[in-house]
Amino acid sequence: MTDAILLIEDNEQNRYLATFLLEKKGYTVVSASDGPAGIRQAAALAPRLILLDIQLPSMDGYAVARKLRENPALDGTPIVAVTSYAMPGDREKVLASGCNGYIEKPIHPETFVAEIEDYMTKPKQEGSS
Repeated sequence: MTDAILLIEDNEQNRYLATFLLEKKGYTVVSASDGPAGIRQAAALAPRLILLDIQLPSMDGYAVARKLRENPALDGTPIVAVTSYAMPGDREKVLASGCNGYIEKPIHPETFVAEIEDYMTKPKQEGSS
């Protein structure tokens, strides 16, 4: 496992902001602009945390999360959805797909990194190695 954070996000401005905020706090960020690229990056990198947009081209974030959870090398790697989906039931759908958490867009620059760090310090989920 590397100390890097994988950011799977198709919107260039959102990628820039999240990367800027995380790198400012000393994190290494690797990004992918679609689901298949993110899945490949996750397998190669074994990141410390995966930030996942739900509205992605070619493969939505729900499918990406399910595919990531099929990889035993990523057991215990937190996946946090960062999404504009904020309707009733969206959080539950995100969690059911295999994500550990949910952060609504637009992200808040003052609190974003602290929210991310909470997921990196939580103990692994039951059943994780």
